[in-house]
Amino acid sequence: MDPRLLREGSVYAEGARPGDVVEGKGNSLIELAGADADAVRRSESVSISRIQLILAEKRTTLAVMRTGIGVFTLPLSVITVLVATSRSYDVLETYHLLAPLLGICAGLVVLGIYLVHRSVRRIKKQDALINRIKQQDPGLAEFYGDPL
Repeated sequence: MDPRLLREGSVYAEGARPGDVVEGKGNSLIELAGADADAVRRSESVSISRIQLILAEKRTTLAVMRTGIGVFTLPLSVITVLVATSRSYDVLETYHLLAPLLGICAGLVVLGIYLVHRSVRRIKKQDALINRIKQQDPGLAEFYGDPL
């Protein structure tokens, strides 16, 4: 076989020498034997590590979002109980207890909204970072496809 013809599946790269990197199907790189192949593998490895780190941060962000939703729903549950048992007490007589309780509930609602809003912003930023890495290394696009 002619050393200038290197085989990748059924695709031949004419005129390529060992160590060359040629463009394959779907703009992915075909790694050829040699020193450049190691550089391509290291580059892909670094890109995959970056994406894994971003995905770990995204899992943490989703956990913060879940916590924010829980913090947001707690005051709603407390207010539901207060409304359901409102026949058992007079609001004017228990105002000194209800005012701080409703203040705490309002604070928890604000905290829940803040956590969810912050999480949504971070998820968008993390998705943009992953897309930027995929654009820099098109070979990764087939593994980390676009979300639906």
